[in-house]
Amino acid sequence: MPGPCWWSLAALLLGLAVVQGRFVQSDDDGWRCKGFDCELVEMEQPGQRALKVSNRQHVLHGPEQTLTVEAGKTYHIAGQVKLLGHHTGPTNHTLHMIVEFTLPDGYKTSTMADSRHQLSPLDGWVRLHGEFTVPTATQGETRVYIAGPPPTVTFLVGQPTVTRSPRDPSWRNETDAVIRNIRMNNIHINVTKAPGMKDSDITILIKQTNKSFPFGTAVYAKLYNNASQAKYRDFIGKHFNWAVPERYLKWFFIEPVRGQKDYSDALNMIHGLRSQGLKVRGHNLIWPAKVFIQKWVQALSGDDLREAVKDHIEETMNKTRGLVEHWDVINENLDEHWYKNRLMDPDFDLETYRLAHSIDPNVKLFINDYAVVATGSDTEKYLAEALRFKEANVGLYGMGVQCHWPNNLEPDPYLIKERLDLLSQAGVTIWVTELDVWAVDENTRADYYDRALRSLYGHPAVEGILFWGFWDERHLRGEEATLASGDDLTLNAAGRLVFDLFENQWMTRETHTLSESGSAFTVRGFHGDYELHVMHKMQERTDLKQTFTLLPGADIRLSVKMTGY
Repeated sequence: MPGPCWWSLAALLLGLAVVQGRFVQSDDDGWRCKGFDCELVEMEQPGQRALKVSNRQHVLHGPEQTLTVEAGKTYHIAGQVKLLGHHTGPTNHTLHMIVEFTLPDGYKTSTMADSRHQLSPLDGWVRLHGEFTVPTATQGETRVYIAGPPPTVTFLVGQPTVTRSPRDPSWRNETDAVIRNIRMNNIHINVTKAPGMKDSDITILIKQTNKSFPFGTAVYAKLYNNASQAKYRDFIGKHFNWAVPERYLKWFFIEPVRGQKDYSDALNMIHGLRSQGLKVRGHNLIWPAKVFIQKWVQALSGDDLREAVKDHIEETMNKTRGLVEHWDVINENLDEHWYKNRLMDPDFDLETYRLAHSIDPNVKLFINDYAVVATGSDTEKYLAEALRFKEANVGLYGMGVQCHWPNNLEPDPYLIKERLDLLSQAGVTIWVTELDVWAVDENTRADYYDRALRSLYGHPAVEGILFWGFWDERHLRGEEATLASGDDLTLNAAGRLVFDLFENQWMTRETHTLSESGSAFTVRGFHGDYELHVMHKMQERTDLKQTFTLLPGADIRLSVKMTGY
């Protein structure tokens, strides 16, 4: 999960970026520059021009351009930026592409379309691109800003392109067709009757008892381990088959003071979850965001720091050996680099994965990051990250995609598919590790979850989906993101929608009477565990009951031989 209030970063930047000042040059290819110098220059290709930006007074100063867009519509925006200078090494510059909307009351809101880090003039032209959805209430201007480098850095900006994202009204039918194709297989049933038996007297019931596809949730150990919170624990066991500790496996919770370690909360919860039949993800071994690193760790450097990290990974993986299926070895590695910077080792992240893989080759190792599916500012960068890990052969199994949709942003099935298609080029499996949407109205929230879940479940590269909480009394984003409310964990409209998908629409239960289906028929079933029951003259033939598991990619054939009465 990103650090607190990550979704408000763009608003903060814009609040600082718009300053009053002289217009050195206005309306040059649509650009406006306030309080700094801009001039049009010829690019390498004849006939093409770029805006040269210089003499800025603040990192958040930058050229702006008004966009022609429609309220409620989603757009893709892309542009080229080139840092100028003669630096011979990395300078860790940042580039932001920010889109600002003016609402009817004059209030301004914004979104970060793209953000690139660790850049230098040596990178040449850098492509910034992303998507944004115009709020339905927007009546004023929509503008794009380019900002981020230090004021002393001059840069070039190419003309951006803005294209409307296609909205396919048939997306639901198409997605449901994909779900039937990839999440289901055939159950072929052949019934042999004893002489004298009538087809109308024989009924076959195919009943799915468990779903094999992972649907899970983040779990808070203090609640789960509390004997007075049995309803919380029972809700999890009833509705989910996977879980992830919300925070109690993170290093700063385990060892806030050096040498004072406490794994008890996490291990007690994991044992409890496993006793309920749930599988567990390990989250996380290292989180390189400084705000989540203990002071005693921050005081270390060199070999002392490496040794501390090594000891923590070894001890934590050994204590959870055989108890967790996955490990997020490093959390949010795209934009957080404290350990690599402290050690001055750009490949330290690869080293930690090699270590983890050597400790337990059987546990599946993941990278895990945000702004790659719910928003798309880092999608291409995440693909490159996965390919780097894969090429390094460090034991990477999959990519965790955190899907925290910003407040009141409707999930767009087209963009979800586009981003997942891009990430799937890495050739590793994808798990949705932290899912939530946000809407005050529970019916709107239900629609948001419906769009997100169908799109995610309907993508072949997605192997599992976990919510980042579900209860209004324990959710980092408040009631507006939840599925259940109150002491009794009563399902709200969003919860009723979600669990109808999980437990009805995406589960298989069919009844076939031979007089209607014939003695040989086929059921298309979701993957998971099943029971076959045989009824003759309204009485169950318990001797003919069968249990079986329908696996992905494998049809199954069952024979029922009815002998005697």
